[in-house]
Amino acid sequence: MQDISLGVIEAKFADIIWGNAPLPSSALVVKAQEVLGWKKSTTYTVLKRLCEKGIFENNGGTVTVKLSREEFYALQSQRFVEETFQGSLPAFLAAFTSGKRLTEQEVAQLRQLVRDHEEG
Repeated sequence: MQDISLGVIEAKFADIIWGNAPLPSSALVVKAQEVLGWKKSTTYTVLKRLCEKGIFENNGGTVTVKLSREEFYALQSQRFVEETFQGSLPAFLAAFTSGKRLTEQEVAQLRQLVRDHEEG
C-alpha cells in the first residue's frame, strides 16, 4: 500500500490544486498567495514535494492531478484500518459506531454498500 501523507498545510494546498486543476503553475502561485499567504518560492517548494509524492505533476508549467482527492483519502483510510485495526473493517466500524446510534438511513446505506461489495 502506498504510504503518502500530508500535513495540515500541505492538505490545504492540495485542496487548492484538486479544486482547480489542471491549472498553470503561475495561477497556482496567485491562488496560494491569496488563500495561504505564500510567496512564489514556498508554493514551488511545496508543489515539488507533492509531485515527488506522486499526487500531482507539474509538466511544462501546467499542474495536473495524478491522484484524486478521493483516491488519496481512500489510501489514507485503508492505511489507518490496516495499522490500527489489523485490516479488520468490522473492527473499525464497531469502534467508529460505538456510543453512536446509527440512523435508519445510515444503516440502509451500509447494507447497500455491503450488497454492492459482496463476492459472488
